[in-house]
Amino acid sequence: MIRSIILTSFILFSVTMFAQKELSEGTTTYYFIRHAEKDVSDPLEKNPHLTDIGHKRAESWSNILENIKFDAVYATHYIRTQETAKPTADKNKLEITIYPVRSKYDETFKTATSGKTVLIVGHNNTIPEFVNDVIGKQKYGEIEDSNNGNLYIVTITNGFINDMLLKIN
Repeated sequence: MIRSIILTSFILFSVTMFAQKELSEGTTTYYFIRHAEKDVSDPLEKNPHLTDIGHKRAESWSNILENIKFDAVYATHYIRTQETAKPTADKNKLEITIYPVRSKYDETFKTATSGKTVLIVGHNNTIPEFVNDVIGKQKYGEIEDSNNGNLYIVTITNGFINDMLLKIN
């Protein structure tokens, strides 16, 4: 009887520990944001830096996200996305991984980010497209040019996808 109880307890403990490990390893979470306010003083500049307000917003994003342990930070090759991502990447002691502007949620990206918590910084048209690719439906439209405060969170656990949009201004 005691032997049976000990064996059952051991099996339940083992299954519970395995399930918890599988759940934590099986969860992928993406945080998507658009770059902060860019300098538009020179209409011919194709790759502008952030404005002072934009730098403050980038720092605010790092404060908003400070309790999240990121495994990776992605940004496009544009200066404004990298400047937006930098404070959060620095707090997490991570290098920024550059991704193509028109990146899609392909097998390479899925494999590289599976089971990780990832920040992705992009643009007013590319971030909603990317989120829609991840969730598998056309839910989010282009972000208005004056809006730099959307935070899209997508969590994938064992094939189940949950998404939400937070508006932080």
